[in-house]
Amino acid sequence: MAGVRDQLRSDLRDAMRAKDVARRSTIRMVEAAIKNAEIEKRGTELAENDILAILQRQVKQRRESIEQFTQGGREDLAEKERIEIAIIEAYLPQQLTRDDVEVRARSVIEQVGATGPGDRGKVMGMLMKDLRGQADGSLVNAVVGELLAEAAESE
Repeated sequence: MAGVRDQLRSDLRDAMRAKDVARRSTIRMVEAAIKNAEIEKRGTELAENDILAILQRQVKQRRESIEQFTQGGREDLAEKERIEIAIIEAYLPQQLTRDDVEVRARSVIEQVGATGPGDRGKVMGMLMKDLRGQADGSLVNAVVGELLAEAAESE
């Protein structure tokens, strides 16, 4: 099975042939982020999970930029970021729905015996290992917070 890295390289060649400027520049930015991470790790090639984490960070950065651009009245720049998100998300695994995250969170809460908000760290640590690349961290954090508040109330 071809990895994300190989797919990026192949898609970059296709984008260049098709003169797809948005796809080409987005893939180049992603490849630069991957290369920078490898340099930080002293030239070690990154594992697939590390590359997926970089892709998620790229999406998160763009979502934050969209928020800033929208507040600043720069809808043109926000739209450019939305296009880049769509391109990057094509390389990420299918994201879990809120309901799926909730089911997994309940399972982890039960496993660790969490009883309230003070146990958030234990729950998040285990859950994020399990959900890495499959769900946005802010969504997971929100779901865990709600479930732990419920658990504390029922005590």
